[in-house]
Amino acid sequence: MTEPAALTVLTTTDSEEKARALARDAVDARLAACAQISGPVTSVYRWEGAVETGEEWQVLFKTTAHRYDELEAHLLAAHDYETPEIIATPVVRGSRRYLAWVAAETAPTAAL
Repeated sequence: MTEPAALTVLTTTDSEEKARALARDAVDARLAACAQISGPVTSVYRWEGAVETGEEWQVLFKTTAHRYDELEAHLLAAHDYETPEIIATPVVRGSRRYLAWVAAETAPTAAL
């Protein structure tokens, strides 16, 4: 099976400001063509033996499979969670023009 060309990558953070920074930095670095922020959302999760509830903002990045490793590394370095959620979902179908735009916007720039 061939690897999908495009991915959506989801992460969460505990403030709108942090979500905006994660989104802007990834797009600025061409690791994502676009990032959408949703929130607040309520998250219920188990952490260190206790069930916790918290308010979070979701950031959904549009990128290519080719750029995933760099985007993941970027998010891990920039994120303040000990274990941030970073989940990639393959895009199995999409508009050719949109997917071409994602590929063009995430293409590494040549060194000057």
